[in-house]
Amino acid sequence: MKNTIITILVLLALVGGIYYFTKNTPEPTQNTNEPVATTTPVTQTPQTDKTKTVIGKSVSGKDIVAYHYGTGSKEVVFVGGIHGGYSWNTSLLAYEIMDYASSSPESIPESIKVTVIPVLNPDGLTKVVGTDAKFSPTQVSTSQTVLVSGRFNANNVDLSRNFDCDWKANSVWQKKSVSGGTAAFSEPESQAFKAYVEKNNPAGVVVWYSAAGGVYASSCGGAVLPQTTEMTNLYAKASGYPANKTFDFYETNGDIVNWLSKINTPAISVLLTNHKNTELEKNKKGMKAMLDYFNK
Repeated sequence: MKNTIITILVLLALVGGIYYFTKNTPEPTQNTNEPVATTTPVTQTPQTDKTKTVIGKSVSGKDIVAYHYGTGSKEVVFVGGIHGGYSWNTSLLAYEIMDYASSSPESIPESIKVTVIPVLNPDGLTKVVGTDAKFSPTQVSTSQTVLVSGRFNANNVDLSRNFDCDWKANSVWQKKSVSGGTAAFSEPESQAFKAYVEKNNPAGVVVWYSAAGGVYASSCGGAVLPQTTEMTNLYAKASGYPANKTFDFYETNGDIVNWLSKINTPAISVLLTNHKNTELEKNKKGMKAMLDYFNK
């Protein structure tokens, strides 16, 4: 009996020693020189993730940027700021539309790619607001002389008189004589837009101007394209702006949307009502009408 008790006590001691040793032995240190396997969460890229393309440079070397939303095969292009700081509200509208596209991915159909060029004339915008990037209305100059100067690029050319449709070196803005450049597409800004359009062949183009409060079809010495007529009427109906077959307040040689018509790209001009308001809600409805139309 005595031997049995001793045997039990020895076994208990051995078990206790093994437990103590196991509990207090440190874990092996990882060799930090060896690659460590990590798992990176895989996330789906939303359809309307913004990408951007620098499509060219201004006269003074500022980037002209196109922002893209969606990945569809049909591209619809919206352009602001061709008249720089004189029509600064068109650039501000473009930035507001970009915010809307970013925050409302469901607004862009799967078949559509939306491209927004908020500032086609960055030198002209900088003259008036001090930057070629997103800005606040409080930054806008109150000088009428400065505002008018912002219509033109750094070569003092009216960019919407520099495209190849009835181009003239000496053109007209209202009752004023303005420069259309030394030749059609003489300016780097218009060259950049031309190259982008010819490379990407957009389904349709909307150019925002101010100020007359209307939607205007494009043409270049011929009939209005059927799709342009449909775009004009649909944008007008959705937004509440009146629809117009032509812009006939004064001669517009070298106009950007008329050049687009010449190369068979459906395009319309949307003129905001004044030089201060963006009329975002009206133009969001107009934009939706365009996307629904090209989503057919």
